[in-house]
Amino acid sequence: MAKRMVSQLPASDRPREKLARKGAASLSDFELLEVIIGSGTHGADVSYLARQVQKLLAKGTESLTLEKLTSLRGVSTATATKLLASFEISRRYLIKDVEPLRTQKDILARLADIRNKAQEYCVCLSLDGGQRLIAQRTIAIGTLDSVLTHPREIFSDAIVDRAASVIVAHNHPSGNARPSAKDITLTQQLAASGQLLGIPLRDHIIVTKLEYFSFRQHHML
Repeated sequence: MAKRMVSQLPASDRPREKLARKGAASLSDFELLEVIIGSGTHGADVSYLARQVQKLLAKGTESLTLEKLTSLRGVSTATATKLLASFEISRRYLIKDVEPLRTQKDILARLADIRNKAQEYCVCLSLDGGQRLIAQRTIAIGTLDSVLTHPREIFSDAIVDRAASVIVAHNHPSGNARPSAKDITLTQQLAASGQLLGIPLRDHIIVTKLEYFSFRQHHML
């Protein structure tokens, strides 16, 4: 069976035209990727590019990196950055959790994507008064054993979000979830800053592949 190519479809069946006529919900995942990518390159039709990106997506969100996208034949840096930006804006504004993050299990589920990272990632979860997630952001990316961040970087977005509280988390690629002296100092600074701003630090959590450490559970907040 010959592979489908956008250029060979009737104009009315092409993804852009179909979206304009029937709405975005009428498109398949594959067609949505075709619309985002826009056009192909010499030797790589947009349908071919969409197929490759869809295969990468099927492997999980950890596959969505600039390096992995640009390693696909025909995917330029411009196309890869467009895809990454589209996914990120969707995650920030369209994918809203309606269930509160009440338990440690709920919170850890939100941190699954950083547990296997080879570098330290610091993320911040902004929560509303009902403990529902407003936004989750990567604040900083560090080295194998440290990540540098500052309270102002944590709370600047939380203020814009009108957050009622925040949860800060980072990973330890070493596999040891025990906090370092720097982790303890940062937690104290964040707690003090949150109290001053009226946006309390609900918890600071360190995660590894197999374990985690909660400052609140250890009565260090």
